[in-house]
Amino acid sequence: MADAKYDVLGIGNAIFDVLVQTDEGFLARHGMTKGGMALIDEARATAIYRDMGPATEMSGGSGANTIVGVAGFGARTAFIGKVKNDQIGGLYTHDIRAAGVAYETKAAESGPATGCSYILVTPDGERTMNTYLGAAQDLNPSDIDDSVIAAARIVYLEGYLWDPRNAKEAFVKAATIAHKAGRQVALTLSDSFCVDRYRDEFLDLMRKGTVDLVFANEAELHSLYQTSDFDGALKQLRADAKLGVVTRSEKGCVVVARDGVTSAPAFPIQKLVDTTGAGDLFAAGFLFGLVRNAGHEMCGRLGALAAAEVIQHIGARPQVSLKELAGQNGLAV
Repeated sequence: MADAKYDVLGIGNAIFDVLVQTDEGFLARHGMTKGGMALIDEARATAIYRDMGPATEMSGGSGANTIVGVAGFGARTAFIGKVKNDQIGGLYTHDIRAAGVAYETKAAESGPATGCSYILVTPDGERTMNTYLGAAQDLNPSDIDDSVIAAARIVYLEGYLWDPRNAKEAFVKAATIAHKAGRQVALTLSDSFCVDRYRDEFLDLMRKGTVDLVFANEAELHSLYQTSDFDGALKQLRADAKLGVVTRSEKGCVVVARDGVTSAPAFPIQKLVDTTGAGDLFAAGFLFGLVRNAGHEMCGRLGALAAAEVIQHIGARPQVSLKELAGQNGLAV
């Protein structure tokens, strides 16, 4: 197996985030399910945006947030995701490259605008997302460069990619190339509603070995196996996935592998502000630990550290150097 040019390469929906702090009444008025992610069309996006208060705007997208986090720890990263050649697409491209991530996906010249996610954060810190995929849904197999995929130690895929058909095909193509090159493939289940839509397909990806590592939170795990029994679901995950990582908010995380089960605690925080990006950044820390050959507990601690940083401010991108933060907390690897 050739040396890797990248430690982790992510493939995901390139989405620009519009975040606003609001109340439960706003969610009720717009018929939103608190804590979930709904796909919306341009008309609904316009209606929500018109009713929002002052917003914070920044580049986002689940997979991209993770890759920016991995880069923040000091690893070599790349991202594949589709924007349009418009103003927001230009901002997105600038932001991800400025974070030290290699990003060369060709922007769309026509079709829908660059995707946006309208993220409502309630006083308890919970985030509710309404996503207009826009150009992101036009990611297709031709955007997947064989040599770039084969040059990454781990290829990280977001479950949200399963919504657009072309992106799904790009996902499978990338996984096939990665395995042929002797690389690993990781998947985040992304959202319990996403799991509800594609449960059988996600289980198939795990059982057939299309993905080697699966990230999920408790709600996604329960949805995947359609049970409220955490221990029972965890046992099934251990049987289905080569490596499974389940985050449990303040309870930390549980890592299941064929050779055993490992736990790691959550990292203490002063104040919960916004849960947007918590799972994304947890995955970043865990993946960084893996490519540095850390044990599963240390990987979990690195994930918890990154998640703790991002939930104490608005937005899903770290505001400090994760590499320095890890060093300050005795977690340098």
